[in-house]
Amino acid sequence: MYSPQIQTQPVSHEQQNQERARRLRGVLTELSLRDENLLYANTRGISQNNQSLGFRPGYLNSCNGECALSRFSDGSLAPVHLLEGLPEHWIRRRDQAGKVTQLEPGIVSGFIREGRFFTREEAMSAAAH
Repeated sequence: MYSPQIQTQPVSHEQQNQERARRLRGVLTELSLRDENLLYANTRGISQNNQSLGFRPGYLNSCNGECALSRFSDGSLAPVHLLEGLPEHWIRRRDQAGKVTQLEPGIVSGFIREGRFFTREEAMSAAAH
Protein backbone atom coordinates (compact mmCIF):
# COMPACT_ATOMS: atom_id res chain seq x y z
CA MET A 1 0.00 0.00 0.00
CA TYR A 2 1.33 3.43 -0.95
CA SER A 3 1.78 5.97 1.79
CA PRO A 4 2.78 9.56 0.93
CA GLN A 5 4.44 9.81 4.34
CA ILE A 6 6.97 7.16 3.32
CA GLN A 7 8.07 9.24 0.33
CA THR A 8 8.27 12.54 2.19
CA GLN A 9 9.60 11.65 5.65
CA PRO A 10 12.78 13.70 5.95
CA VAL A 11 16.06 12.29 7.12
CA SER A 12 18.24 15.26 7.95
CA HIS A 13 21.60 15.75 6.27
CA GLU A 14 23.18 15.73 9.72
CA GLN A 15 21.66 12.32 10.44
CA GLN A 16 22.81 11.01 7.06
CA ASN A 17 26.32 12.37 7.60
CA GLN A 18 26.51 10.80 11.06
CA GLU A 19 25.36 7.49 9.63
CA ARG A 20 27.88 7.63 6.77
CA ALA A 21 30.71 8.42 9.22
CA ARG A 22 29.67 5.50 11.44
CA ARG A 23 29.61 3.19 8.44
CA LEU A 24 33.07 4.25 7.31
CA ARG A 25 34.68 3.70 10.69
CA GLY A 26 32.23 1.28 12.16
CA VAL A 27 31.42 -2.31 12.49
CA LEU A 28 27.89 -3.59 11.93
CA THR A 29 26.12 -5.28 14.83
CA GLU A 30 22.49 -6.14 15.50
CA LEU A 31 22.25 -2.96 17.56
CA SER A 32 23.58 -0.77 14.75
CA LEU A 33 21.13 -2.39 12.31
CA ARG A 34 18.31 -1.60 14.73
CA ASP A 35 19.50 2.00 14.95
CA GLU A 36 19.54 2.27 11.15
CA ASN A 37 15.98 0.96 11.00
CA LEU A 38 14.89 3.54 13.56
CA LEU A 39 16.62 6.35 11.66
CA TYR A 40 14.99 5.38 8.36
CA ALA A 41 11.71 4.05 9.82
CA ASN A 42 9.28 6.16 7.80
CA THR A 43 11.24 6.17 4.56
CA ARG A 44 12.01 3.89 1.63
CA GLY A 45 15.32 3.20 3.39
CA ILE A 46 13.99 0.06 5.12
CA SER A 47 12.99 -3.30 3.70
CA GLN A 48 9.31 -3.10 4.55
CA ASN A 49 8.94 0.15 2.61
CA ASN A 50 10.87 -0.64 -0.56
CA GLN A 51 10.49 -4.39 -1.12
CA SER A 52 7.61 -3.85 -3.54
CA LEU A 53 10.01 -1.84 -5.74
CA GLY A 54 12.37 -4.79 -6.14
CA PHE A 55 14.88 -3.90 -3.43
CA ARG A 56 16.25 -6.84 -1.41
CA PRO A 57 18.13 -6.30 1.86
CA GLY A 58 21.82 -6.76 1.29
CA TYR A 59 25.32 -5.72 2.16
CA LEU A 60 28.40 -4.30 0.49
CA ASN A 61 31.93 -5.06 1.59
CA SER A 62 33.42 -1.64 0.86
CA CYS A 63 36.95 -3.07 1.15
CA ASN A 64 36.64 -5.35 -1.88
CA GLY A 65 33.34 -4.44 -3.59
CA GLU A 66 31.71 -7.80 -2.85
CA CYS A 67 27.92 -7.74 -2.33
CA ALA A 68 25.69 -10.27 -0.58
CA LEU A 69 21.96 -10.58 -0.08
CA SER A 70 20.69 -10.92 3.47
CA ARG A 71 20.09 -14.58 4.33
CA PHE A 72 18.99 -16.75 7.19
CA SER A 73 21.62 -19.06 8.68
CA ASP A 74 20.30 -21.89 6.46
CA GLY A 75 21.13 -19.83 3.36
CA SER A 76 17.57 -18.94 2.36
CA LEU A 77 16.83 -15.30 1.49
CA ALA A 78 15.75 -13.11 4.39
CA PRO A 79 13.16 -10.32 4.05
CA VAL A 80 15.14 -8.03 6.40
CA HIS A 81 18.78 -7.34 7.26
CA LEU A 82 20.30 -10.22 9.23
CA LEU A 83 23.93 -10.92 10.11
CA GLU A 84 23.72 -14.71 10.19
CA GLY A 85 23.88 -15.72 6.54
CA LEU A 86 26.76 -13.54 5.39
CA PRO A 87 30.06 -14.86 4.03
CA GLU A 88 32.22 -16.31 6.80
CA HIS A 89 35.14 -14.01 5.99
CA TRP A 90 32.90 -10.99 6.73
CA ILE A 91 32.25 -12.14 10.30
CA ARG A 92 34.37 -10.66 13.05
CA ARG A 93 32.72 -12.13 16.17
CA ARG A 94 30.27 -14.78 17.29
CA ASP A 95 28.84 -15.38 20.73
CA GLN A 96 29.26 -18.64 22.65
CA ALA A 97 26.24 -20.10 20.89
CA GLY A 98 27.78 -19.32 17.49
CA LYS A 99 25.45 -16.42 16.65
CA VAL A 100 27.04 -13.58 14.64
CA THR A 101 27.44 -10.51 16.84
CA GLN A 102 29.75 -8.32 14.77
CA LEU A 103 30.94 -7.95 11.20
CA GLU A 104 34.35 -6.86 9.92
CA PRO A 105 34.85 -3.12 9.36
CA GLY A 106 33.72 -1.81 5.99
CA ILE A 107 30.51 -3.85 5.66
CA VAL A 108 27.61 -1.55 4.78
CA SER A 109 23.93 -2.45 4.93
CA GLY A 110 21.68 -1.41 2.08
CA PHE A 111 19.78 -3.03 -0.74
CA ILE A 112 20.40 -4.94 -3.92
CA ARG A 113 18.19 -4.47 -6.97
CA GLU A 114 18.92 -5.92 -10.40
CA GLY A 115 22.44 -6.84 -9.29
CA ARG A 116 23.35 -3.34 -8.07
CA PHE A 117 24.00 -2.30 -4.47
CA PHE A 118 22.18 0.76 -3.11
CA THR A 119 22.88 2.43 0.23
CA ARG A 120 19.77 3.24 2.22
CA GLU A 121 19.95 6.84 0.97
CA GLU A 122 20.39 5.73 -2.64
CA ALA A 123 17.39 3.39 -2.31
CA MET A 124 15.29 6.26 -0.98
CA SER A 125 16.31 8.43 -3.92
CA ALA A 126 15.75 5.67 -6.50
CA ALA A 127 12.34 4.86 -5.01
CA ALA A 128 11.27 8.50 -5.38
CA HIS A 129 11.74 8.39 -9.19
